[in-house]
Amino acid sequence: MSLTSHIFVAFLIVLFVLYYAVPKRFQWRILLVASVFFYGYNSPVGLASVCITIAVTYLAALSIDKSANAQKEYIKQHKEELTPDEKKAYKKKATGQRKKYVALCVIVNVALLGVIKYCSLPYFGLISAIGISFYTLQAIGYVVDVYRDAVSAEKNIFKLALFILYFPQLIQGPISRFDALGNTLYGEHKLDPDNVISGLRRILWGFFKKLAIADRIYPVVHSITTDNSTYSGGYVLVVLILYSLELYADFTGGIDIVLGVSKMFGIDVAENFRQPYFSTSLKEYWRRWHISMCSWFRDYVFYPFSTSSFMKKMNSTIKDKFGTSLGKRIPKLFSTFVVWLLTGLWHGVSLNFVVWGLLNWAVLMISEELEPAYESFHNRFKFAGSKIYAVFMMLRTFLLVCCMNLFDCYSTVTDTLRSFASIFSGKNYGIFADGFLQELGMDPKDQIVVAAGLIIMFCVSLVREKLPDSKFMTAFNLTRTKLAVCYVLFICVLIFANYGIGYNAAQFIYNRF
Repeated sequence: MSLTSHIFVAFLIVLFVLYYAVPKRFQWRILLVASVFFYGYNSPVGLASVCITIAVTYLAALSIDKSANAQKEYIKQHKEELTPDEKKAYKKKATGQRKKYVALCVIVNVALLGVIKYCSLPYFGLISAIGISFYTLQAIGYVVDVYRDAVSAEKNIFKLALFILYFPQLIQGPISRFDALGNTLYGEHKLDPDNVISGLRRILWGFFKKLAIADRIYPVVHSITTDNSTYSGGYVLVVLILYSLELYADFTGGIDIVLGVSKMFGIDVAENFRQPYFSTSLKEYWRRWHISMCSWFRDYVFYPFSTSSFMKKMNSTIKDKFGTSLGKRIPKLFSTFVVWLLTGLWHGVSLNFVVWGLLNWAVLMISEELEPAYESFHNRFKFAGSKIYAVFMMLRTFLLVCCMNLFDCYSTVTDTLRSFASIFSGKNYGIFADGFLQELGMDPKDQIVVAAGLIIMFCVSLVREKLPDSKFMTAFNLTRTKLAVCYVLFICVLIFANYGIGYNAAQFIYNRF
């Protein structure tokens, strides 16, 4: 059940009616039933896997919470009897016990992720466990937050199940935190016309980006990348640009649908993008692209690993042998290396994704080492602070991201590198005068729609760049204006969306990850 399918629209209409028809205290239960149905419809056998994740996560969190409470109670009762050293030893023992619960939860969930996502088990059908990359990280983040005492363990297993299985974000993300999503997920919501109109507008915008832009670009990218022996040189340059535009329209379109659906039910889900192609550096790009994933790896991998006893020992050893400068740099380089290696593996087990992750790591680390030189350059040359230079840096960053995205297009690292090298061979550059897009599945009408759609998407991004998200969402204060925007988007989707008899909607790209 794709988020842009007719079945999903029908499912959403029925759910909307039921959600606001039942007493408000039952609303979260309706969402849970709908989420189980949605997951079971898309991945019947995968329900077993997600049930294991829910059960293990629930028990681990309760055990951590129970251990923490027992520790507090014991120290309170024996406050006068225990010496400082005894208190310290008891706390260390109790903390060690809680770490074991966290470790057990992480091991089980990561093992499930590894077996189901990366091992071929067609006889068991486990390969169809959709969304496992997203809900696994969400479950692990929740348990770690309970361990850190950032949130209390949820006593109701069905509420925890809803947090993990919440259907709009199950396939696309974002990877939510329990304290943020839980505040609105279990609340009682009255029917608010403003929320409904705002949500519909966001859904229609997502449909437009996915169906009118991404799905029209897809045939061209697919044709070129599946026959790299024929389509080299100029064709690869086309893929270099078009795939990144397709990926952005596809992924942000899906997130828009997720946020819009949630808004209709009065549920607030965090934004996952902030105009990433306006970034002036790769570091800034990763602060704007897939924000929830980046923040998850930062908070649950980088910080714990970089402050672990292993890294502290490494830091001390390097300082003693090679000096303070290297002592500070090497541990950070190593911690960041681990983060980007895991990020690549999270996207896929193929060598392509590993190389993609490590390329990002290399560029980020080299850029960080060169920051003093950049600062000196900007101070010396006045044009470095101009808008023209800022645009140059945006284009440079965009092209860098496009080049690395090629690893997502081709099946092997060798094919990717060979195709990239062919850009500089001078082959097939005559295609730009031959109407080659039509041969690859994009006729003149499609080209006009894609061009117009990209211009509209760019203009909207410009407006959003100047306005905070909160102001952007309330920029259309008059109800008539809101309705007019929804009407225009609806007409655009009806006229320009890529569907019809014989059309097979392309799945969202991030469904693969």
